Amino acid sequence: MKINVKDFKVLEGQDVQLKKFSTSIKPFYKSKDQYQEVLWQHIEELKKMQNILYADDRYALLLIFQAMDAAGKDGAIKHVMSGVNPQGCQVFSFKHPSPEELDHDFLWRTTRDLPQRGKIGIFNRSYYEEVLIVRVHPQILQGEQIPKSLLSPKTIWEERYRSIKDLEKHLYCNGTRIIKFYLHLSKEEQRRRFLRRIDDPSKNWKISPADIEERKYWKDYMKAYEACLSATSTTNSPWYIVPADDKDNAHLIISQVVVDTLKSLKMSYPPMDVKHQKELLQMRKMLKGN
Repeated sequence: MKINVKDFKVLEGQDVQLKKFSTSIKPFYKSKDQYQEVLWQHIEELKKMQNILYADDRYALLLIFQAMDAAGKDGAIKHVMSGVNPQGCQVFSFKHPSPEELDHDFLWRTTRDLPQRGKIGIFNRSYYEEVLIVRVHPQILQGEQIPKSLLSPKTIWEERYRSIKDLEKHLYCNGTRIIKFYLHLSKEEQRRRFLRRIDDPSKNWKISPADIEERKYWKDYMKAYEACLSATSTTNSPWYIVPADDKDNAHLIISQVVVDTLKSLKMSYPPMDVKHQKELLQMRKMLKGN
């Protein structure tokens, strides 16, 4: 079954209402074996494109994953990126900021970890936390050492959206392509996954009372995500809303988006000039003689 990634893309200026986006759709596979086969094909293509990305050395790729707890961010990264060369890929997880990070602007700690040309960077959570969890819990702003005159609830979120869009536009103009995934999980599926974490001793470490407490703010998070997705999805740095109740299906959608994006860059291995071709021939002769 063909995966049309445009079905999941948030268009620039689109008013996102998450209730209109399903958390579960018809699978793009008919069996577990077929799922593994399609994912393997995507991984092989991704592996090939990563080599060209590195050799071409003009672009960088940044993947951003945002979601509610238990939506499958870690699993998506693990499965989709399982075939890439770890030397050309780095994963960063951003949790509670340190005192040093709080003494800088909200974009500082993530910009330090942006991928260089020829490489893939992955943000498991990102600067978008500053317009998501901080919006749901605005008291967090008090610890960010921002002057009170700049903390107006009427303007601060729009200002942060603008800062994010300006950063992403700057990165795009310098060769970094950004893909942003929102893993759209239902509240009921999150409940089931939390129960499995409680019942499975090997997963007990993955859940805490704070996770259960945050469920009380589900509606607030949905509103924050809707505002964020609507304000920050652009033609050059789009958001994709990925149905996440079926983890395998989500992996196929995400991997297809990554492969399609890399292919759209029209990259190639650097051409060899006459001088280098002569050097290669000379090296071949030397090696044959030894």
